[in-house]
Amino acid sequence: MLNRISYQHGPSLTPLIGETIGANFDRVVAAYPERDALVVRGQDVRWSYAELAVRVDRVARALLAIGLQPGDRMGIWAPNCAEWLLIQYASAKAGVILVNINPAYQTSELEYVLNQSGCRALIAARVFKSSDYVEMVREVAPRCEALERTVFLDCGDWEELLAAGDQGLSLPTGLQFDDPINIQYTSGTTGFPKGATLTHHNILNNGFFIGETCRYTPEDRVCIPVPFYHCFGMVLGNLACTTHGACIVIPAPSFEPRATLDAVQDERCTSLYGVPTMFIAELDLPEFDDFDLTSLRTGIMAGSPCPVEVMRNVIERMHMAEVTICYGMTETSPVSTQTSADDDIDHRTSSVGRVHPHVEIKIIDPVSGACVQRDVPGELLTRGYSVMIGYWNDPEQTAEAIDRAGWMHTGDLATMDQDGYVNIVGRSKDMIIRGGENVYPREIEEFLYTHPEIRDVQVVGVPDERYGEEIAALVIAREHGKIDAEAVREFCRGKIAHYKIPRYVISVDEFPMTVTGKIQKFKLRDQAIEWLGLRGAIVDTA
Repeated sequence: MLNRISYQHGPSLTPLIGETIGANFDRVVAAYPERDALVVRGQDVRWSYAELAVRVDRVARALLAIGLQPGDRMGIWAPNCAEWLLIQYASAKAGVILVNINPAYQTSELEYVLNQSGCRALIAARVFKSSDYVEMVREVAPRCEALERTVFLDCGDWEELLAAGDQGLSLPTGLQFDDPINIQYTSGTTGFPKGATLTHHNILNNGFFIGETCRYTPEDRVCIPVPFYHCFGMVLGNLACTTHGACIVIPAPSFEPRATLDAVQDERCTSLYGVPTMFIAELDLPEFDDFDLTSLRTGIMAGSPCPVEVMRNVIERMHMAEVTICYGMTETSPVSTQTSADDDIDHRTSSVGRVHPHVEIKIIDPVSGACVQRDVPGELLTRGYSVMIGYWNDPEQTAEAIDRAGWMHTGDLATMDQDGYVNIVGRSKDMIIRGGENVYPREIEEFLYTHPEIRDVQVVGVPDERYGEEIAALVIAREHGKIDAEAVREFCRGKIAHYKIPRYVISVDEFPMTVTGKIQKFKLRDQAIEWLGLRGAIVDTA
């Protein structure tokens, strides 16, 4: 049997939603106006769907009042907060393409995405953790020709924007569900992030079917400690909730294990999200057993491979008997496969589930392109409504990722068993997954090449018990000798996101190469593991 399958569920298969995000939101609001829609702890926000809708429409009119038009790009650079969610739905109603900017970005990354996407406006927090966003925007804005206006939260800027929404402007009526509405930047193997361009149809339907698999109803209350800038928070979280009339609960601006469990307990949440390291941190709290988590029944674990023991603890100690695992990528909105509440624990830990509704997957021989047999590894490809329309203003890389038949080449190596369960067994690309963050070595290498003392550099992932993988940079100095590791890390701070900064910096004289002159990265990784004494670290490289 060949490794190709599409979702089949007989004549009762639920059809795709043929609406814009705004139209779908309005329909749900009309159905459940008095139900809780959003709770943001720390901001004193507790809005019903009707109250949320009034605020969303006000912000949507404000975006039009400041001169934005359907198709324009607007960036959002902030941690999780009520305003983030307002902007997500308001931009969809105004037809403005929302550009998600990672809160960890530093000046070089911010400047790149603002210019590459052509953002006319930016909505940003003033500060986040150790980052002074106001100062960073002031530094890069003169070099961003399209940027006309920046609105900072938690100050008069935001109130001024809201006031503009009181002008009574009419919202656009001609928006189409195939219109682009979101650009999410992924780390690129070329050294620069790529802007995956997603439509209403892409992310609305993906969120809906994720919620269907989690069996969401208006009775559900979903605790979302994962970031909104990523599909995990924005699609698996917000859109899965609003398509089902469920309540979104934001425990804190960024992940804090104690704040997360407090929110679950106090708000009687029925669902909890996180990457494995988040669940580990929650389970490891000394006072874990003091929390009442009996309201939980489900949730989503995604972002990196799930250890068996962690899943068992989540099911047994956190009462999440129906917890699911998702697999996907930003370019596919993001989920392509998901385990179900009916799957046993073996399938929930040894696989990433089965194909999602209305999605096709196949596993091919990377050389011949032919489908392989069941249980034989090959590259995972996916096709369907969820595949992005392309990388923003980058037709060449779009053509490399999506073939003429519409298949998205994930770059992940996978197997599919006789029952259709998919298992990710490796990566044909060099991506590192550090604590749920996808990191491409080439991006870090390109930056480190600008270091005056580094002649050559290769970046690999090495095992780490906390994050799954950590980043190791193997460097060749311009002058013979070693390069100071801390000096390299200091060179990175403030220029690239903290999770991309190499934990290990190893000076070498040369790299192992093939006879044709290609660097053998797998040998470098093995050498780094040996040199660092990490052979015994527990890690799944899938």
